Amino acid sequence: MGVLPRETTVDVLERRLREDILAGRHPAGSYLPPERELADEFGVNRTTLKHAFGRLVHAGLLETRHGVGTRVRDFLRLGGADLLPMLVRHSPDWIGEIFEVRRSIGALIAERAAARATPAQVTELRALVAAVRDADDGEDVQLADAEVHRALARATGNRVYVLLTNTLFNAYLPVRAALVDPFLDARAAHDRLAPVVDAVAAGDQEAARAAAGTYLSATERIMLEGLARTAGHRDGTR
Repeated sequence: MGVLPRETTVDVLERRLREDILAGRHPAGSYLPPERELADEFGVNRTTLKHAFGRLVHAGLLETRHGVGTRVRDFLRLGGADLLPMLVRHSPDWIGEIFEVRRSIGALIAERAAARATPAQVTELRALVAAVRDADDGEDVQLADAEVHRALARATGNRVYVLLTNTLFNAYLPVRAALVDPFLDARAAHDRLAPVVDAVAAGDQEAARAAAGTYLSATERIMLEGLARTAGHRDGTR
């Protein structure tokens, strides 16, 4: 196993500025203090500060105007779903809202897949859901399960559904380990997901939507219980 890279000064500064922005200490629309003042406050040089600013501009949290200053962007009004992993890392409260979208989008994807999946895509789905059953541990089951959902999205024939599915999975990454509970038993995970694939294979749109709704509700409940348990242990409660 390779040595994990150490955090650089830019990494640390970026994280601190990001947390200040997401926590509202620098409200949307406000200008950050002058660069020299911020550099002195954090004990860094202006080059390091500019590198951190550049990352946050790229992330959609800041915007810079030459001769004017650096302003906090209104990311809730202007940002995109690519911000979700960062927001979840800052506050797991976002997970509940992600799950709400997951339920509605997931059910719609299953319905569309049932209407549009080709025989080759059905064959792929069958193989992928079997891989869920045969996976070795919770993490592998979790990853195999994700591949089924990516394939369902592809089976809709709509690339936007594919990108939305990828975005939602990326949003889970910061807390993925705390969401593994539905996948600890490979057989149970398979049995929850297989009815969705069966309905898609049968071309039954209504059944596919219902099966996806059942699957998504069940896994969400288990995930939220796991998150609550993790939070309880972290807070020293049970």
